[in-house]
Amino acid sequence: MNLQNFLLISKDPETIRLLEAVMPPHTTVQTASTISEGLRLWQETSPTLVICEGSPYGLAPLFEYARQTPVPTPVLAIGERHSVKDAVEIMRVGASDYLTKPILREELRAAVARLVRHPVSAASSDLPRDRFAPIISISPQMHLIKHLAKEVALTDATVLITGESGTGKELFAQAIHATSPRANGPLIALNCAGIPENLLEAELFGYQQGAFTDAKHAKSGRFQMAEGGTLFLDEIGEMSSAAQAKLLRVLEDHMIDPLGDTRSHKVNIRVVAATNEDLLAHIKAGRFRLDLYYRLNVYQLRIPPLRERPDDIEPILRVFLERARQKRGCRIKTIAPVALAVLQRHDWPGNVRELHNVVEWLTITCKEDIIQPHHLPASVQTISATNHSSPSSHEPNLSLLTFGLSFHEMEKKLLEEALHKTSGNVSEASRLLKMTRNTLRYRMAKHHIQ
Repeated sequence: MNLQNFLLISKDPETIRLLEAVMPPHTTVQTASTISEGLRLWQETSPTLVICEGSPYGLAPLFEYARQTPVPTPVLAIGERHSVKDAVEIMRVGASDYLTKPILREELRAAVARLVRHPVSAASSDLPRDRFAPIISISPQMHLIKHLAKEVALTDATVLITGESGTGKELFAQAIHATSPRANGPLIALNCAGIPENLLEAELFGYQQGAFTDAKHAKSGRFQMAEGGTLFLDEIGEMSSAAQAKLLRVLEDHMIDPLGDTRSHKVNIRVVAATNEDLLAHIKAGRFRLDLYYRLNVYQLRIPPLRERPDDIEPILRVFLERARQKRGCRIKTIAPVALAVLQRHDWPGNVRELHNVVEWLTITCKEDIIQPHHLPASVQTISATNHSSPSSHEPNLSLLTFGLSFHEMEKKLLEEALHKTSGNVSEASRLLKMTRNTLRYRMAKHHIQ
């Protein structure tokens, strides 16, 4: 007797009834209405087939989790519309097969039978993998950022990635390079904060033999090493003034001057820079060049901190747990809802990097199958005094719900107020709202604001 265990992730009762009607004999079906719940059931039940309904970006955490599991699990994706673009994208991120609504009963029966007989793993797909899939997210903010990053990746524009430490700026840089026409060229990274100021220019531009006391041999700089590819400059705000001036020239005419060399050399590279600092504040303080800022800020991507997207905490945690299981045989299977709520209230000053450290700590200290609140480290159990306590216990808490506005109406009024205050200046309004111009324009279009 061949027992099968299917996992269906869908909010549509009709899809659930349709699957039940075409199930092979001796098959059980576990159902989940959300991606987070589906990931939990996947970990607990180890299904032989996963059927999920949603958009390519919303289902991406499932496909990334599938890549972590030791036994390949076929995933049948169901889309809401007949779209060649969606079909290609969802197969690219890892689906084994793809159907669109309305689904015919025999069509679903045939797809299920085919995948049960001949499981297809994401790794065996002939389609190129979505390089942004390893960036786990289900939040709309990250969906927008990924969409914008994919668009700019296809160009040769200089990109400035901003965001707090630990949000995944380097992952975005890697994905942009891997998606770009320069993907076959090298990706060379340099942390500007990790190299002493007197050595930074030599690392960037290279040097000739005898250029300085210890230059016993000529050495190529990172710009030359990145020829035909991408140079990723992390912590760009820490670059010295002299190196900034030279970098400006490279961005303007693609020429470099190695130390000790009397000739200039042409380079064919793309620059992606990242910072967790406020470059405009550095400019006002005289620590960063304004002209260089404009050269770098051709296209800016702001990666939101984890506290602004708490929905992403659970899928990221589950993928980290699965990776730990692969490496060390971790016994943890899931997390209790009350413990997850504690994590979602935490401020995460270290962002995804901090969450990864918490998971690593749990794999060592937690001796049970389910993570409970008392298993969590004290650092995440302490609610932030800044965000979760009021200045006075006698002062009533102001609730936005008292205004009687929907979230849609509240967002629209906030955008309109910012634009009115800045006399329609999109750049100023985006700074006031602490979002990028692209994000603001997207939200203006969503609300039909001119």
